[in-house]
Amino acid sequence: MKNILIDCDPGHDDALAILTAIAHSKIINILGITTIGGNQTLEKVTTNAKNILDFVNSTIPLATGQPGPITKELRIAPEAHGASGMDGPYFNGEDYPIASMNAITFMYEKMMNCDEKVILVGLGPLTNIALLIKVFPEVQKKIEYISIMGGGLDHGNLTPLAEFNIYVDPEAAQIVFHSGIPVVMSGLDVTEKAEIKVEEIDSLKDKGRVSHLAYELLHFYNKSGRQFGFINSPIHDLCAVAYIINPEMFSGTSYYVDVVTDGKARGLTFADKRLVTEQAKNTFVLEGVDRGMFVGLLVDALELLDEVSQ
Repeated sequence: MKNILIDCDPGHDDALAILTAIAHSKIINILGITTIGGNQTLEKVTTNAKNILDFVNSTIPLATGQPGPITKELRIAPEAHGASGMDGPYFNGEDYPIASMNAITFMYEKMMNCDEKVILVGLGPLTNIALLIKVFPEVQKKIEYISIMGGGLDHGNLTPLAEFNIYVDPEAAQIVFHSGIPVVMSGLDVTEKAEIKVEEIDSLKDKGRVSHLAYELLHFYNKSGRQFGFINSPIHDLCAVAYIINPEMFSGTSYYVDVVTDGKARGLTFADKRLVTEQAKNTFVLEGVDRGMFVGLLVDALELLDEVSQ
């Protein structure tokens, strides 16, 4: 059993990552979920997390984190995820309890009270995780690795050089990459290959209630993605969870990865690809994915949840 904590900013792809993790309860033990200002404001992404967890009758504890980056103003992405941060589905507004208003102490206590090491999953800006490492350095011995969705060695998406999650708080990302904790990076190099096709989205429409929810999420997300040149829909954040469930569907390379924190290249993640380098490799960068296995993992997870969530 793999113990994980999910830090997220739902977000359509965050929601699908959370649902997939919940469905794999025989493999993954979710100790808790925390929210971070990112795709939308902290208030909105927390509401979205509440709605997803309530929809599947979850009892996973939910905590709220930082409203924005360590040093800069929050940059949200309504152009990608809509005004709510997760436009598309309609939820009935049932409230979901908040276990803590301090994600940093929440994560710390969950990890220190766990007998085994924990995998941290970062699906948004890395502010909460960076602060956890800085405030409680002793927690590092409890972390097996950090699986993040963020960055890209080849290109960016918010800017030509920077991917959104890293751009929002590159100072936090730099803390994480320099922490000495192993990082598995699902950047744009792999996530843009981890796409679900339009016909596969449409196939979810007339299945169970959770599959239909995924259809509503992906239907909006697919339409939104057209403005960025996508025909099909990369499910970025799901990669960071899918790797934990089945790493064999991915290929990658270990590099020393660092982050630019200022100037025109702010948010750029870059790798030292020299054959001989003085830099110790700190990150396993995912570069390839078996798309069929990836989509199958999601579809199977939704069907499992359909069975138990009537």
